[in-house]
Amino acid sequence: MPAANGMTISEKILTEKAGKEVTAGEIVVADLDLMMFHDGTFHLVTEAWNDIEDSRVENPEDVVMVIDHSAPPPTEGAANLHNQLRDFANDHGIKLYDSGEGICHQVVPEQGHVVPGDLVVGADSHTVTYGGINAFSTGVGATDLAAALHTGKLWFKVPETIRINLTGSFPEGVFSKDLILWLAGELTADGATYKTLEFGGEGLETMSIPARFTVSNMAIELGGKAGIMEPDQMALDWVEKHSDKEPNPVKPDSNANYDQVLDVDLSQLVPMSAAPHAVDNVSEVTDLESTEIDQAFIGTCTNGRLEDLEEAAKIAEGHEVAEGVRLIVAAASRDIYRKASQEGYLDTLVGAGAAVIAPGCGPCLGTHNGIPGDDETVISTANRNFKGRMGNESAGIYLGSPATVMASAIEGKITDPRNFT
Repeated sequence: MPAANGMTISEKILTEKAGKEVTAGEIVVADLDLMMFHDGTFHLVTEAWNDIEDSRVENPEDVVMVIDHSAPPPTEGAANLHNQLRDFANDHGIKLYDSGEGICHQVVPEQGHVVPGDLVVGADSHTVTYGGINAFSTGVGATDLAAALHTGKLWFKVPETIRINLTGSFPEGVFSKDLILWLAGELTADGATYKTLEFGGEGLETMSIPARFTVSNMAIELGGKAGIMEPDQMALDWVEKHSDKEPNPVKPDSNANYDQVLDVDLSQLVPMSAAPHAVDNVSEVTDLESTEIDQAFIGTCTNGRLEDLEEAAKIAEGHEVAEGVRLIVAAASRDIYRKASQEGYLDTLVGAGAAVIAPGCGPCLGTHNGIPGDDETVISTANRNFKGRMGNESAGIYLGSPATVMASAIEGKITDPRNFT
């Protein structure tokens, strides 16, 4: 029987890690299962780290570093910074994933560093991604991450929770990216500020684990502290395949106290896109079909997974990218790159006119490998489209699913992918 005062997934995980029963609104100090940072935040973390007297890494086995934001390094400065990361990892016995191995938010779960029930922090806002396999994972600032490295613990305000009950299944041409973009339009970019988005229901069982990662990844775009999926057998099977760690799956109580409850029928969704310059500036793709594009990008920690490249390749088969349009493709990890190559997806995309680049974050945040020109229009599978995100403040960025981006690249304008099914 559930307790008189039921608990959400977030409350249960933080109760376990804090060693006492907690409720939303409390401030707690909790033990961490994993800490992560990368070359984009390394200098900030180490600046804070150097201010700690007698600084040490308390639990190096629970820390992961990834070189992914400027990988391979586009400048001399980036190359030297990468060497500093390598030295720090060697000095403290920390696991480092080097340039080309992939984007942190794909590599961390793919390599088994996180399992259901874990409490994870990373010096990157999209650390929320790991909620796709039932972890409470969240981004923190550099000072907090430095303190976490030193102690193996961190403080949290226990978040309130918005419950998302999913029913039905996606129709043809509609994907999990369309779900989270639709939610961004419904809740707005700050509608879930410092709250957990908790997903469950029979509709969740129809979503693959990569699809769940996509949704959790963008919880932060709605202001969310975390985006957590209920665990099911699919999630446990995926984790068993990728990790030797013991999972501790956590479900909410039936009488948990929610700040808000939304019911979403997946079968009623349509392809969605976020227009410049806000992720909640959302429209149905059919309302934007006259918008011409200059560049298309398929990749990122949101949609650079194997099934994303597969969907893009299905649409690309027998077609070519429109004249005057550049298509850039980046797998989210080396493992995905190899599998996509073995399955023929990369060959199909290259045959259609794509430029396939090394796994990494470059085009997404505008460090290299795809910075748009002045006043150009881009459609991307990324998670953010604010002004200057891809390295040029005068460019306009639209967001969409890999299918929408691929269809748009072929037509030279934003296009409903259902036209290709």
